[in-house]
Amino acid sequence: MAYPGKLFSLALPFLFFFLSSASTITYNVQKFGAKPDGKTDSTKAFLSAWAAACASVKSATIYVPRGRYLLGAASFWGNTCKNNAIKISIDGTLVAPSNYRTIGYAGNWLKFERVNGVTISGGTLDGQGISLWNCKASKSNCPGGATTLAFYNSNNIVISKLTSLNSQMFHVMLYGCQNAKLQGMKISASATSPNTDGIHISGSSGVTILGSNIATGDDCISIGPGASNLWIENVSCGPGHGISIGSLGWDMQEPGVQNVTVKTVTFRDTQNGLRIKTWARPSNGFVKRVLFQNAVMLNVRYPIIIDQSYCPTKNNCPNQGSGVKISDVTYQQIHGTSSSQVAIAIGCSNDSPCSGIRLQDVNLRYMNQPAQASCSNVAGTSSGFVQPKGCL
Repeated sequence: MAYPGKLFSLALPFLFFFLSSASTITYNVQKFGAKPDGKTDSTKAFLSAWAAACASVKSATIYVPRGRYLLGAASFWGNTCKNNAIKISIDGTLVAPSNYRTIGYAGNWLKFERVNGVTISGGTLDGQGISLWNCKASKSNCPGGATTLAFYNSNNIVISKLTSLNSQMFHVMLYGCQNAKLQGMKISASATSPNTDGIHISGSSGVTILGSNIATGDDCISIGPGASNLWIENVSCGPGHGISIGSLGWDMQEPGVQNVTVKTVTFRDTQNGLRIKTWARPSNGFVKRVLFQNAVMLNVRYPIIIDQSYCPTKNNCPNQGSGVKISDVTYQQIHGTSSSQVAIAIGCSNDSPCSGIRLQDVNLRYMNQPAQASCSNVAGTSSGFVQPKGCL
């Protein structure tokens, strides 16, 4: 015999599902006129779906069914949103215009400004950047290019299981954001694609990047001025230029970078592994409290590098002393192979030497032989087994 209390208990999960479903409203972009043919401009439809979700007082989902949706440069504003719980669920592919000039001067392809509580889940963003890369390679009169997905001055962001292909410039950028989680990302572009940083973080705090694969032509992850409280874990990088703090110190008045953890990462056939780079010019910037832990290097040109005379083009280099103060940086359990003889290159500023640099359990080899280390203007310690030796 079933008792009334037991019946009520059994009904609770179904009641919760009903209430949860009723409290969320879904906006299908096709209902707003989006066409999944990859040819019809669906920008207005996506913006209309966003406006409807913003106006809703209920949690809202913008749903993108399977298919290819052509979008031009689009800005999604949150300053008038009533909704702080908008999910963009993508089963299809968003495609940039094939003519790179259409969005190449816009700076951003898909831009979110002053939003709160936005989640982007699944799907693919195809920046179609190859023709712009070719233009830049030919040194023609080319636009700078557009970042594929950018968040400005936004809070409580989640990006999950999203794929970004062939971005014109940066794939994902966070600027002035608080509390963001990026997980299960797949980022892909040619090893020769210029300025296609995988994830760029600047002026942002409380950012977590987990379980992602990044293959691109520039930094897999780049960390700019004013970034703090970052956690990066289980990331695979390659090809690319590694995980970089910087470049920093271009401006005299510049916020510093602090409280960064990078752990359990793999670099394969990359230009750099764990890098800090600053311009050789006066600045009050700084880098402090950084932990690089449990990194595997597979044929990496410079597995560990601090470069305080950064000047990638070797033209019009400042050639001054970097004012960026680098301190309290730990390299712990770093193993693998270097494709150059110098596996540890720590070149700090004569004007502002590095301090508190720690090497703990580091084992890097070059062509089945011990690698070499090169250090200047640096104070720190080595502990455990450290190879190459003689740096600190």
